[in-house]
Order: sequence, then structure tokens, then C-alpha cells
Amino acid sequence: MDITLESPLDMHLHLREGDTLDLTVPLTADHFAGAVIMPNLVAPVDSLNNLRKYRQAIESYCHGKNFRPYMTLFFKNYSRQELEECREHILGIKLYPAGITTQSEAGVSDFSTIEKTLEDMQELNIPLLVHGESNGFVLDREREFLEVYRSLASRFPDLHIIMEHITTADTVQLLDEFDNLSATVTLHHLMITLDDVIGDLLRPDLFCKPVAKTPRDREALRQAVFSGHPKLMFGSDSAPHPRHKKECIGCAAGVFSAPVALPLLAQIFEDEGCLELLQGFVSANACRRYDISPPAKQILLTQSPWQVPHYYKNVSPFFAGQTLRWSINSSFS
Repeated sequence: MDITLESPLDMHLHLREGDTLDLTVPLTADHFAGAVIMPNLVAPVDSLNNLRKYRQAIESYCHGKNFRPYMTLFFKNYSRQELEECREHILGIKLYPAGITTQSEAGVSDFSTIEKTLEDMQELNIPLLVHGESNGFVLDREREFLEVYRSLASRFPDLHIIMEHITTADTVQLLDEFDNLSATVTLHHLMITLDDVIGDLLRPDLFCKPVAKTPRDREALRQAVFSGHPKLMFGSDSAPHPRHKKECIGCAAGVFSAPVALPLLAQIFEDEGCLELLQGFVSANACRRYDISPPAKQILLTQSPWQVPHYYKNVSPFFAGQTLRWSINSSFS
């Protein structure tokens, strides 16, 4: 059995920087027509000049593959002129609460100070992508942030707000309260709970932010995705870290799922008897919600078992060493 995906997209991706791009870019460019690139580098991508340099670096590792990096800026209080100059070069602006995740120290600490930038973004039709967590108890952080989403969605009704990598049943419910809310969902949050991370021996390669939640939360995500919810989009949040960052005191957060994303998605959609809905989740919903037309690219997946490598260079992938039923046969542009 084969399936062909038309222009699949990863709507939330960490490529990192420097030599790491030699690993991350080809893996995604082989499998996807485009990806939304996160801006939380060591020096945040918070200017048009930095964005151009980062995009050029990414494209230098595409090696001619038909792949479009959809760039984002790190949120700060931009002037109207800066936003007007950047709008044709970005898909959106990514807001991080200060210190909530990797390299987000320069994020927003006072939401009352950002209204002018949000007003300008709304007028210029620039989407707002949000890492929606508070600084509270780790399992409550996403739930506690819901009132911020409600406030933003109601006060800026024409601003497209994307709730990134949602993990809870409460957030799934919020999605239907406002027309201007969309959300991305990761592969790993569809598959694991907190029990997989810390229930037995600690598994650092499954530690991520937001952390995996309860079986009830996972089931709510799965029901929404596997019923074809039109406002849900695939975003891997694939975030590679070398071994010394994972097997250490102060383990880094991130699951490296890029190498297995499409084969595993095909596997779990098939298991749920809804393989016909995969195209919407990995492309059509995003094209409609963002009003984008990605490069034409076909990815052929076939039911051919393969074993996931234990390492890609010095990074361990999601499902390392395990055998998957689906594999990527080829891509056509």
C-alpha cells in the first residue's frame, strides 16, 4: 500500500544554527515542501538583517531541494516601519514568555506593554505565533495561559493567533471559542504522556517543553486530530540536542522527530482508520489558515518496514532503534 502526500508542511520546526544545519536542513528538506522556522537562536532572530542571514544559511544546506523555509521573527516591540519592511519576508512573529523555554530569556515579561505591536500586526495581517505557558507549576502552565489567549483573541479579533504545540484538553476546547485561533500539534504529544518520560527510568530524549501531559489530554488531542479538525496543523517542534545536552545535569528540552515525522504520522493515522485525513493535517489546513501556497512537491510513502537509526550524528531521534511500518519511498517536485 502506498500513499502520496501533496506538499507536506512542518508548521513548527527548530533547525538550530551553525554546523547543526548540516544535519537538520536536509532531513526536513527531503520530506517536506516547507517548514515554519523558529527564531529562538542564541542571538534571537529579531531584525530583518538577522532574518536574511539566517534564511541564507538555511538555504545553503538545501542543496537544490524544492523546500521553502517560512521565516519568523522573535517577538519584541517592533516599530510600524520595521513591521512594514519585514512583512513580505516572514510568515509571522513568534512570542515567547520570558524564560519559559530554550533561549527565550529575551521574551515578553509584561503583556501590557505589547499592545501597539499587536495592533500593527493585526492591521498588517501578520500572524502571531505563541508559546503559551505561564511560569506556574509545570503541569498547569498551559492551562494557566488560556486566559491570555482569550484576552488576545477577543481584543484583536482580526489577528491570526496560533497556539503552538498544544498539549491539553482545555486548549483543544478553547480552539473553538474564537475564529482567529489556530493550533499546531506535535507528533510526540499525540503519542506519549508524562508517564513515558518519568514513569520508569528517566528518558531524557522524551523531555520537552511543554512537557507531555496526562492520558486524558493526549486522548483529547488525538480525537481532535483524527476527526480532521480544520484548525489543527502539524508542527513537529523537532528540536535536536547533542548527547552531552541530553545526558547531563540540567537536561535540555526537545524531541528530535524530523527524521520519522511523516512515516510515524502515517502509522498512527492508519492505526486510527483515518489515513485519508493525513493530507489535511500536514498541509491543507495550514494552507487555508495561513493563506499560503507552498512549493509543489509529492512525497510517496510505502508500507516498507525500516529501523530508525539510534543516532543521526550525535543526536538521538524519536523512536530510535525501533521499526516503523511506513517509509518514505521518494519525493517528486
